[in-house]
Amino acid sequence: MTALGFDPDRAIEHLRASDAALARLIDRAGPFGLKLKRTPSIFSALAEAIVYQQLSGKAAATIFERMCALFPRTPQRPTPEQILGASDDALRGAGLSRPKLRSIRDLAQRATRREIPTFTEVRRMDDEAIVEHLTAVHGVGRWTVEMLLIFRLGRPDVLPVDDYGIRKGFAITFKKRDLPTRLELEKRGKRWKPYRTVASWYLWRAVALARA
Repeated sequence: MTALGFDPDRAIEHLRASDAALARLIDRAGPFGLKLKRTPSIFSALAEAIVYQQLSGKAAATIFERMCALFPRTPQRPTPEQILGASDDALRGAGLSRPKLRSIRDLAQRATRREIPTFTEVRRMDDEAIVEHLTAVHGVGRWTVEMLLIFRLGRPDVLPVDDYGIRKGFAITFKKRDLPTRLELEKRGKRWKPYRTVASWYLWRAVALARA
């Protein structure tokens, strides 16, 4: 699954027509450039996401590579069975904290019980059903699943209202002194439906442009 689940040109056209301030941001930021990240399974994507929580990208990548290196005969990613078969000492030695170890083991147990959907199953599920299903995993919150919906599944209408970058980008774009509340973001976001993912990408770009 590497293709976006929507037409970016149609999305841009809709956003321009629905919100003049966002249209100006689109002009400044340039072409929509969301690239989906390849992954062999939902299990693998969530395992990686758990490792990356609250860490810098470089540190998390190192830990994830060490964890994968525990299973050299599986070049892509470890399987749920391999995670469950590994000792706590081995996984902790790769750099996993105790809370993340607990989360990844819970994820693996659920995967072996077929409680984690496959890509085929996910295609038949709406966004909220996916959020509800995957946040049952210990340590996986709504934000983590929203990132999966955007960057792994290419869903068109995701607005992570609790994401700091989204809130900061909103404040920059709409010239607000303070970060918006969840309600304020949700209210404005109604204009952007059904392409809030594209609006989100541009709000992240607003932060990058401000820093530059």
